[in-house]
Amino acid sequence: MAGSVSGNVKRIVDRSPFIHEMLVQGILSYSNYAEKIQPDVEKMTGSQVRSAAIVMALRRYGDELKKRELAEQQVNVDYQIVMKTNIFDVNLVRNDRFISRIGDLYGRVSPEQGDFLNISLGNHEISLAVSEKYRPMVEELVKGEEVLHQMDDLVALTLVFTGDFLQTPGIVYEAVRRLAWEAVNVIEIVSTMNELTFVIGREDSMAAFDVLQSFLGKKK
Repeated sequence: MAGSVSGNVKRIVDRSPFIHEMLVQGILSYSNYAEKIQPDVEKMTGSQVRSAAIVMALRRYGDELKKRELAEQQVNVDYQIVMKTNIFDVNLVRNDRFISRIGDLYGRVSPEQGDFLNISLGNHEISLAVSEKYRPMVEELVKGEEVLHQMDDLVALTLVFTGDFLQTPGIVYEAVRRLAWEAVNVIEIVSTMNELTFVIGREDSMAAFDVLQSFLGKKK
């Protein structure tokens, strides 16, 4: 992979939310980290690269990230958090036969009564997350289907936004970055026009709630 030294350094940093955060906080040892990633940078660049050049790229990217974080904290985007518990999640191979039966589930689930339902149709797979009380119905629907994975005892945390959400770059990234920093394992991510939902294990729910409560530096 070719590319500039600075571009390749950014790619390496962005692979790790922990290094990314240390760079933002200004606590990363540039020289030590430059030596560590020098072989990778040279491989990606296709030529020898001086450690000093990597240090310079790290400093510049750190300054860029600090300015970006400051701008994000000044964004006027309000939100509230909605938590729903007892979620059942199942993934299966996509086929038209099953898709034609999904309507039965839509007709039974009632979001107005606090139920949760999300169905994501991929090119090759279907992901279905629903309130636990509908699990018997879901298990009946997926009989004979090729089920890839299923989990229960999950929690859905939804950020409901107001303000200029759609025109504000980086909001989804920032939420995911903060969850990754706290080692929260995200099972599903659901995004609509004004809502961003994370489906996670119950054991991670309180840590995730605390992270999202201070999202963009605000308290709700």
